[in-house]
Amino acid sequence: MKALVIGAGGVGAAIVNIASRKSFITSMVVADRTLSRAEGAVARVKDSRFSAAEVNAAELEDLRALMRKVKPDLVINAVDPRFVMPIFLACEIENINYIDMAMSLSRPHPHYPNSETGVKLGDEQFARDWNWKERDIFALVGMGIEPGMSDVFARYASDHLFSRLDSITIMDGSNLTVEGYEFAPSFSIWTTIEECLNPPLVWEDGRGWFTTEPFSEIEIFDFPEGIGPVECVNVEHEEVVLIPQKVDAKKVNFKYGLGAQFITTLKTIHMLGMDRKEHVDVQGISVSPRDLLAASLPDPATLGSRMKGKTCAGALVKGLNKAGQPYACYLYNVVDNEWSMKNYGDQAVVWQTAINPVIAMELIHTGIWKPEGVAGPEWFNAKPFLDLLESYGTEWKIRDEDPTGIVI
Repeated sequence: MKALVIGAGGVGAAIVNIASRKSFITSMVVADRTLSRAEGAVARVKDSRFSAAEVNAAELEDLRALMRKVKPDLVINAVDPRFVMPIFLACEIENINYIDMAMSLSRPHPHYPNSETGVKLGDEQFARDWNWKERDIFALVGMGIEPGMSDVFARYASDHLFSRLDSITIMDGSNLTVEGYEFAPSFSIWTTIEECLNPPLVWEDGRGWFTTEPFSEIEIFDFPEGIGPVECVNVEHEEVVLIPQKVDAKKVNFKYGLGAQFITTLKTIHMLGMDRKEHVDVQGISVSPRDLLAASLPDPATLGSRMKGKTCAGALVKGLNKAGQPYACYLYNVVDNEWSMKNYGDQAVVWQTAINPVIAMELIHTGIWKPEGVAGPEWFNAKPFLDLLESYGTEWKIRDEDPTGIVI
């Protein structure tokens, strides 16, 4: 399989690193706006199948020219969500298959942002499903860790564990700390702001999709493997768009284990207007406050040696088991930063994200997954995906939860 990766940041570089250990990859080009960063991602794997290129992910014609030159079997979008549509459209025009880990951006309802949806995450992509099917190409969207593996967990629970699904709550939490920094997000601050400060999205059977106020439904969730209790809140996330399309659950939402201090920091960023994407004039220079903030913080890809702790992604599922009895469980994947740094040289959060598109590529290469048009991870049989995790150096587990309150 011949692949083109757009973006050589933390996740893009980790994809190169993971893919270099897989024989089904015949060649991979990694492209970035900063050529030296792409060259660095390639240099560390010391593999002749891999090469670097320069591209501006915001420019449709620049992307198309690179795709015509490389002629890949598929393109992996490893940049932040604001570049989804240029890359997605370039692939559509050039008849090339596509995988991303975050979907096209939402736009809040113009009058009732905290109760009604406007343009949802991924709406722009799903609106073009007909064209992808007509061209006989596919776009596998939301194929990271969350969304991605979390959606696979939801599909597995539906197929193998439950006869009735009352709720699916994606729970993301960690106990990661970064030595020497009071505030250093382990993932893109641009994306983190987008997820956490937009009105959270919720799905309910009979009501459909709706929104709530940011940081709603605070609860403490006890994450496994020593991570422990973390304060979690509703945020906007792709799983809430994807899961209800293929999994019959009465409620779907996403909760991020931010912790009280992180929530306070994000609220301060919003209060000061530093989350704004619109450009402002600073002494004659046009700059986006959010871009300035992102440039001021350390690059998450460089924090691995200073990070300690574990990160956890999973799905908390409640309902009736196959025997018709009340049941609740948490399906999850935990990655220890010490392990990922020792074995891959990548910090835990980016490594945990990067393995998923590579696993999906392997399943597509072997013909086990056969995407058509625009599709999410829960469109496919979950078990083959989960069965491959061990070969990628990680594992998934199921922890039984308290079923109190579930009515037959």
